[in-house]
Amino acid sequence: MIASQASPLLPSAAAERAPLLKVLALPVASGLVESPPERYHAIDLHVGNPVQVSCRIDGRERHGLQTHGVFCVMPAGVTGRWLMARPAQALLLLLSPEVVQDAADAMGLSPRGQELLPAIHVRDPQIERLASILQAEHDDGCPSGRLFTDSLATALAARLLGLQARGAPPSTASHGLPARRLRNVLDHIEAHLDEELTLGELATVAGFSVSHFKPLFKQAVGLPVHRYVVERRVARARVLVLAGGRTMAEIAAETGFTHASHLARCMRRVLGLGPSQLAASASAKPTAAAPPRR
Repeated sequence: MIASQASPLLPSAAAERAPLLKVLALPVASGLVESPPERYHAIDLHVGNPVQVSCRIDGRERHGLQTHGVFCVMPAGVTGRWLMARPAQALLLLLSPEVVQDAADAMGLSPRGQELLPAIHVRDPQIERLASILQAEHDDGCPSGRLFTDSLATALAARLLGLQARGAPPSTASHGLPARRLRNVLDHIEAHLDEELTLGELATVAGFSVSHFKPLFKQAVGLPVHRYVVERRVARARVLVLAGGRTMAEIAAETGFTHASHLARCMRRVLGLGPSQLAASASAKPTAAAPPRR
């Protein structure tokens, strides 16, 4: 999972201290993947299509469908192993222990609450949004500077610690749908993004009536059902556009949009740019070095 030669999000040759955050976007092979212990805390976020995964971190184990945006937390010095049903993509966020300690001190946490805990197959909307911003910043060559990414690193550390301090793991919604039912709904959405989804279908998966399901989902996720589904489709379409090799019509069909213009309209609304602009920005970037081993 973690590569010893991971590069910082921003160049640090002239920096007076080590970066608070490192970001890696890298492929993951099928089969058994193991990671050595590292000095940095790691948030390993799954990117792209769903994949069946068996994961073991620090004695904790879970098997199941890993969907876009789901992540694992591996504290510094902890090893992990994954059994992947097929190749996948990962966004790896590496947080320095110093930024986590600083966040814990600022939050006034007890010594016990300052320890970052392992977690497997977690979904949290706020962390997912932070990861999306960090990936965009990484992909664009880090135009906003070190201060911007340091601020995001602090926000990421505070969110993880805050969830732990409240006694609720990141995968548990404090309001709205119960955690297990919410996870079932989110997994169902990810597994069927290319199909027509209905409120009735999702409400049935959650085990509620439509009238109860709509407000409970919004309370749990922070977005109405339709908007959440559109944003998930746009996120998957973005991955496919950047990967290349498909027409816009093919990408629209694979991500649940009725046609290419529908995809372009939704992508502009969510990302601020259309598929052609996204593809052009990707092709204009210099070729990156081969990604390190996971």
